[in-house]
Amino acid sequence: MNSETIKNLVKDWRVALLLVLVVGSLIGIYLAPPNPEKGLEGNLQFGLDLEGGSWLQMEFQSVVVTYSTDGSVGNLIENLRTGLDADVIQIDQNHLEIRKSVSRADLEPIFAESDASIVGYQKGVSALTADEVKRILSDKVNALGMQDARINLLTPTGSDYPQYVRIELAGVDMATAQEIVGKQGLFEIRIQTTGNETEHVLYGDQITSVGVPQRDPGTQEWGVGFSLSDAGAEAFRNAAIEHGAVDNPRAHYLMMLLDNETVYSAPLDGRLATELRSGPVRSLSASTGLGDEGLEEAQALQVHLRAGALPVKVDIVGSGSVPAALGEQFKMVVLIAGVLALLTVGVVVYYRYREPSIVIPMLAVNFSEIVILLGIARYFVQLDLATIAGLIAVVGTGIDQLVIITDEVLHEGRVPSPNLYLKRYGRALGIIFASAATVFIAMLPLALMDLSTLRGFAIITILGVLIGILVTRPAYGKIIMAILSK
Repeated sequence: MNSETIKNLVKDWRVALLLVLVVGSLIGIYLAPPNPEKGLEGNLQFGLDLEGGSWLQMEFQSVVVTYSTDGSVGNLIENLRTGLDADVIQIDQNHLEIRKSVSRADLEPIFAESDASIVGYQKGVSALTADEVKRILSDKVNALGMQDARINLLTPTGSDYPQYVRIELAGVDMATAQEIVGKQGLFEIRIQTTGNETEHVLYGDQITSVGVPQRDPGTQEWGVGFSLSDAGAEAFRNAAIEHGAVDNPRAHYLMMLLDNETVYSAPLDGRLATELRSGPVRSLSASTGLGDEGLEEAQALQVHLRAGALPVKVDIVGSGSVPAALGEQFKMVVLIAGVLALLTVGVVVYYRYREPSIVIPMLAVNFSEIVILLGIARYFVQLDLATIAGLIAVVGTGIDQLVIITDEVLHEGRVPSPNLYLKRYGRALGIIFASAATVFIAMLPLALMDLSTLRGFAIITILGVLIGILVTRPAYGKIIMAILSK
């Protein structure tokens, strides 16, 4: 093609849209923000298979009981709480969630004493509790910058309730993974009384909101602001007054504990002590120090304050890890597989047409489709072996559809007139749209289901189909028309 033909092609909105999306995708991968340390990887997010990392599978220490009773449900719940020393939640009229791992045999005497009987017994938690656990775990890992950590609820065959939660953390070692998600996380604030003695003030459920780490303009110290509920603020004021902290704040430390381990300790601020004399204070701030160390401590404290405690105890029942070196090896293998797939497709297509002016644009359009797909997917999908398989599948189906367009317009081996070209091109697009709709419908349930591996494959496949029918197929049709006319 001469320069005039190329200029006319670039002016066409279909080809221009393709070029804009390719450039935008490259900017998103490499320049927004720039990440020179990653080299060719740019800003792409890699999953556990390719980055290395850890996975944990945890079992809820809870049971769901179906019951019937002739007595008071309130008395039954109170008897269970007292006899088991556990939280008991009424799910609905006939179901109770007992947040403790307890056998049916141990439950039956308590039910009998309460004029009730057990109709059904299953291990696990209600859907509401499971969703709360998933939200809290997501808050924890996202607060540490590990976006798109995979958290999946698992329900055994034959059960109606989630019994396990599985979490995958790319680029995180096993010890850190267990520290982040393997604990129930009972958060408590205590106040120093006399000597080394402390007194309980409130638990994490009284914290209503948590800010982001910020640096004080005057002292340059990092800190985290948080708010208390009305009851929490009242309890905090009463404890400060009762133990004399408002009169001598420097002698009374506030301590924050997670599972009885101190995560923050500092004396009561003088200005806060003055405010507490007048009334409850809901908005508080915890200072963590200067520099990078202060920032790191502020980020860690933010996680503890924001995430709160899991509503139910969990035990780790399975774990595993992928070393970072093995992840790098997988990346190289995947890259080689992708290049070989593209080259093999090019050889086959050339063998069919024996015309470089057809093969090169076909491969270029197919490659641009992958670039656009990666540019979009990098914002919300981690690349693992399953999603890479989806990319390779997109390469194959993409070439198939471009071949359909080329064969249709070259029917009988002759270059058609413009009117006949458009008719044949429209017929080819009809075939492609029907095929794409079938793939979309088949993949949609997998994309919506909470199955980590299949979900990534399905999302990539659906995105590839949409990019193909909306962007690359129309652009290729215009390009191939310009080529055939010459």
